[in-house]
Amino acid sequence: MVVFPESTAEVAAVVRVAASHGAPMVPFGAGSSLEGHVHAVRGGVSIDLSRMNRILRVSVDDLDATVEAGVTRRQLSRQLQAQGVDFWVDPGADATLGGMASTRASGTTAVRYGTMREVVLGLTVVLADGRVIHTGGRARKSAAGYDLTRLFVGAEGTLGVITEITVRLFGLPDGISAALCQFPSLDQAVRTVITTLQFGIPVARIELMDEQLMDAVNRYSKLDYPLQPTLLFEFHGISDAAVAEQAALVQQLAADNGGSAFQWAATPEDRTRLWQARHNVHHAALALRPGSRMWPSDVSVPISRLAECIGETQRDLRASTLTTPIVGHVGDGNFHVLFVVNPDDPRELEEARALNVRLVRRALAMGGTCTGEHGIGTGKMDYLVEEHGEAVEVMKTLKRALDPDNLMNPGKMLHL
Repeated sequence: MVVFPESTAEVAAVVRVAASHGAPMVPFGAGSSLEGHVHAVRGGVSIDLSRMNRILRVSVDDLDATVEAGVTRRQLSRQLQAQGVDFWVDPGADATLGGMASTRASGTTAVRYGTMREVVLGLTVVLADGRVIHTGGRARKSAAGYDLTRLFVGAEGTLGVITEITVRLFGLPDGISAALCQFPSLDQAVRTVITTLQFGIPVARIELMDEQLMDAVNRYSKLDYPLQPTLLFEFHGISDAAVAEQAALVQQLAADNGGSAFQWAATPEDRTRLWQARHNVHHAALALRPGSRMWPSDVSVPISRLAECIGETQRDLRASTLTTPIVGHVGDGNFHVLFVVNPDDPRELEEARALNVRLVRRALAMGGTCTGEHGIGTGKMDYLVEEHGEAVEVMKTLKRALDPDNLMNPGKMLHL
């Protein structure tokens, strides 16, 4: 069944009733997750939090806000901008804040503003027995007790239901500009990213699209960019002069690596058009093969290994028969392979699966992670064991302590 609670008290009541009947519970936000987090694989109760969509408090002076779990990213951003502040975590989809906290989401702006791990200050959580707890707080530092906030951020609903979130806000920059730049090779583009970060230039976004994806974006968004590996930049600063200084430094670094002259998107309308094209890459890639479906995978590696990891991955992909564009939040070492496949062709599915295994194990061998932002869900449970080894047993111990009957989003993250 599906229930639509409208308060933390109602969520707690639902949890108590479901627990008394041994019914599994699956928290649901906007349904935009990519690793099967919201699938009721063992039946039970889907707890749809979309009606818990109130912004409870905004403090511009303290740069924080408290919202219910069903508030979406764009909803919060629209209300904040009139007050001169914003919430900058941008996963692309108009996800709910509860879902973003549960999956430890990030996105295009993480290179400057951090991920949900960094911006969540506190939570209200309903535990598996119906108890309601409050974690963290509004103070910017604390040494009081275990950091339960970080335990639930990224737990994917397996330890409890997040119903309220207190998040960090940031002031709106007075200067903003965006640009894109093409490169002869992916390696040269990635080396520009590495040098930019090593120099400490505070870019707000650095996104990578390979030549195959640029072709898809041009077709879908009716653009005419060169079909070369492309970096998209956005610069934020306290003034237009500060932004211009950042951009000039990055432009020189790009030129040193064979990059073309920057193409600027200086007006808000141009920036919106540029980033909308970036956020539409899922649909653009699917349009390359009408009737296909998308299997997106993601990994993240230390920035020093990024060029090597992407280069080896691209060589694998070029040797395959599949359509496999690459896009990445390369400012934090995270990139995605978009496997565009025919879901009715077992050969294609098996080829994509084999390529994905090689991708994940390559990232792990380089000191990276099996998922930079998608999460574990149902799709990467085995890789979690490969990545963390014996530590997964500690995770299981925590799970059993908080959810002894394994009713909270069972079948996700951990083999239990």
